[in-house]
Amino acid sequence: MIQSHLNQDTQELTISIGERFDYSIHKAFRDAYRDVKTPRTNIAINLSSTKYIDSSALGMLLIAKEHAENINGVVTLVRPSETALRILKLANFDQLFKVV
Repeated sequence: MIQSHLNQDTQELTISIGERFDYSIHKAFRDAYRDVKTPRTNIAINLSSTKYIDSSALGMLLIAKEHAENINGVVTLVRPSETALRILKLANFDQLFKVV
């Protein structure tokens, strides 16, 4: 399950991912950010509830990063769970993304 919220004041889109971040939510994930085209809009992906991340989810993060960079924004991975952080570090995504 995905929830998203665009804060017009800060130009930040927050996307919250549920327990599983896998291919089954790829359309909902893409739909959450694809219409964001305002320059310098940043995307915060909240992974605090995420217990499972598969390789397709890692690919989806890279595509979201590319989208954000095309509008001069950045993607930040917010409060990843212990499990999510371990997976991100194994894939060296902590080197590609800001993790807070």
